[in-house]
Amino acid sequence: MKRWLSGDDRRRREPEVYDSVVDGLKRLYRSKLHPLEEFYKFHDFHSPPLDDPDFDAKPMVLLIGQYSTGKTTFIRYLLEQDFPGIRIGPEPTTDRFIAVMYSEQEGVIPGNALVVDTKKQFRPLTKFGNAFLNRFQCSQLNNPVINSLSIIDTPGILSGEKQRVDRGYDFAGVLEWFAERVDRIILLFDAHKLDISDEFRRAIEAIKGYDDKIRIVLNKADMVDHQQLMRVYGALMWSLGKVLNTPEVARVYIGSFWDQPLQYDMNRRLFELEEQDLFHDIQALPRNAALRKLNDLIKRARLAKVHAYIISALKKEMPSMFGKDSKKKELINNLNDIYGTIQRDHQISPGDFPNLARMKEQLQHHDFSKFHQIKPKLLEAVDDMLSNDIARLMQMIPKEEEAQFEEKRVKGGAFENYEESPFGIGRGEGVDKGRDEAEWVVNELRYEYDEVFDKLNPTDGKITGAAAKAEMVRSKLPNNVLGKIWKLADVDRDGMLDSDEWALANHLIKIKLDGHELPAILPKHLIPPSKRDL
Repeated sequence: MKRWLSGDDRRRREPEVYDSVVDGLKRLYRSKLHPLEEFYKFHDFHSPPLDDPDFDAKPMVLLIGQYSTGKTTFIRYLLEQDFPGIRIGPEPTTDRFIAVMYSEQEGVIPGNALVVDTKKQFRPLTKFGNAFLNRFQCSQLNNPVINSLSIIDTPGILSGEKQRVDRGYDFAGVLEWFAERVDRIILLFDAHKLDISDEFRRAIEAIKGYDDKIRIVLNKADMVDHQQLMRVYGALMWSLGKVLNTPEVARVYIGSFWDQPLQYDMNRRLFELEEQDLFHDIQALPRNAALRKLNDLIKRARLAKVHAYIISALKKEMPSMFGKDSKKKELINNLNDIYGTIQRDHQISPGDFPNLARMKEQLQHHDFSKFHQIKPKLLEAVDDMLSNDIARLMQMIPKEEEAQFEEKRVKGGAFENYEESPFGIGRGEGVDKGRDEAEWVVNELRYEYDEVFDKLNPTDGKITGAAAKAEMVRSKLPNNVLGKIWKLADVDRDGMLDSDEWALANHLIKIKLDGHELPAILPKHLIPPSKRDL
C-alpha cells in the first residue's frame, strides 16, 4: 500500500505535458492563477477572468488617434480593400469601435450579438453597457492580412469643444480593456495636427501601463516639405515627452500610409525605410503572440499576488463587531502605508502595485468584512507556476516558432505587394543590384579593380591573402566586417584571391561603404561566373 502511494506521489510530481504554449497557458491559468483571483475578488478590481478565446485569439492591433489622422485609411492601406462599414472623411466619421476580423463570408456583426459569441474574446465588454455596445461592431471579410491578425479601429478622438460631449460610456476604460489584450497599439498623428487634446491625453494615460506595445506613427508626412517635417517631428517628440513621461525617447515611424501620390516626394526613401520597419514589426506579431500571452500572464499573476496581500491585510485590520465603517475609512485613507508595509514584508517592487488613487476609489464600494485572510496554498500554487511551469513553457517557444516560421507571418495586402514590388526599398540597390541582369554586376567597375590587382604582384593569376588583406584595410571598415567580406569573396576557400574574387571583394566593400547590409550567404548573381559550379 505504501509503495502504491509513493508511486502515485511520484506521478503527481511529474511535470505536466502541454501540447503547445497556448494549451499550457490555458491549463495553468485555470488550475493555479484563477483560484487565487476568484478568492480575493481580483475580477471586481482589475480585469475580468480569462476564457479560452483570450488565449486562442489571433494577435490584435489597436489603432488610436484624433479624428482625421488616417486610422481607417491606414487599415485600408494594409488590406488593399474596403471593409464592411468603412467610412472615410475629413470630419469625425468613425464613431464606433470596429473589430476587423477574418471570415469566409463578408458582413457586419453588431456589438450586442458579438459579446454573446463564445468563440470570440469580447464577452467581458458587456460591462460597458448598451451605450458602448451600440457603438461596437465586427466587420468580417476574406482577406489574407487579417487571416493572421485582427485590427481594432477606434472612434476619432475629439478636440476643442467637441471633446466636451459625453460619449455615454467609459471611453478610456474601453481603451484600457483593449490595451491589456492587444499585441500592438499604434498611435497615429497627423503632420498638420500635433496638438494633444484633453481626451487624447486621457486615452494615452489609459494605455500607459502597456508602453512596450505602443508604436507611434507620424502619418501624412508627405504633406509637408523636408524642412517642415524636421520641425514637425521635433514638436511631436516634445508633446509626447510631456504626456508619456518616460525616460526613453519614443520610436516614431514617419510616412504617408495611403495609396495616393505623394505631395512632396523628396522624402520618398525615408518613407519607404520607415514603412519597411513598421511592416516588419507588424509581420512579427503572429510569431511573437505566444510570448506576448505568456508575458501578459506573468504580469497578471504578479498583480494578483499583490492584490491578495492587500485584501488580506485589509481583512486582518477589520474589527469583528463594531466600528466597521469608521475603520474602513481609516484603512482607505492609510492605504499608502499598507502598500509600504506589504512592500517591505514581501520584498515586492513598487511597480507591481495597482494605482493607489484608483484602488482607493474601488475599495469604497466593497464590504471589507467579506474579504478573506491570506491562504498560503493559493499563493504557493502561483509561485510554483512562475518558478517552474512558466520556465518550461519558455523553452517550448523557440521550437514552436521554428516549426511554424512561415505560417506565423502576416501575408497578403500591402505586405505581399511590398515584398514583391520591383519599386520596394532596396530593389536594384546594394546586394540586390544586378539580380535579374545577365551581365555580372561586378564587371561594371572591373577595370578599377583589375588595375589594383595587377599592382599587387599576382602569381599564377592569384594574389596572396596577406597582400589582399593589406589593401582591403584601406577601406577603413572594421576588421569584423572585412573578415565577413573575405569569407564571401574567397569562393574556392584557398586563402588567396584571383582577379574575379578580388573584384568581388571590392564590390562587397563598396556595398558596405554605400550603407547597405552585406548578405549572409553570397547570392547567385554576385558569384563570379567562373565559380558558379563550385
